[in-house]
Amino acid sequence: MSIATGYRLADNSRQLRRLFDERVRSLGLTGPQARLLLALARNPDRNQAFYAERLEIEPITLTRICDRLEDAGWVERRAAPADRRARILHLTDKSRGIVTRLEQTVEALSEDMLAGFDEEDRALFAAMLARIADNLAAARQPEAAHG
Repeated sequence: MSIATGYRLADNSRQLRRLFDERVRSLGLTGPQARLLLALARNPDRNQAFYAERLEIEPITLTRICDRLEDAGWVERRAAPADRRARILHLTDKSRGIVTRLEQTVEALSEDMLAGFDEEDRALFAAMLARIADNLAAARQPEAAHG
């Protein structure tokens, strides 16, 4: 991969994130709040450390996001059964509607991003992205795993 290709991937990712953040503002959410709600919907009932790592933010930052979402009635924190110090995050009934709207926002954003791609192009693009993800995950493994 040339430097230009890597830069373009990173730049497109940045632009996509910025557009997502702009669109969720109309729902009364920040980008990080919206990403947490979507992560909770996709990976329910995990501890705060899981979501901080998943969203690539510091645990204290996640705590502040959770404080605001809990105050709004969209998430609930409960003590973990195995470790009372750990907090398990849950979506509330109130948040189900906003999560549906967030999923619709993501779908519309995907359609905008892939405008002009036919179904074959989209399938090939998805396969290429999956291969890139696999390659990057493999590159993060210790050298012993490559030998």
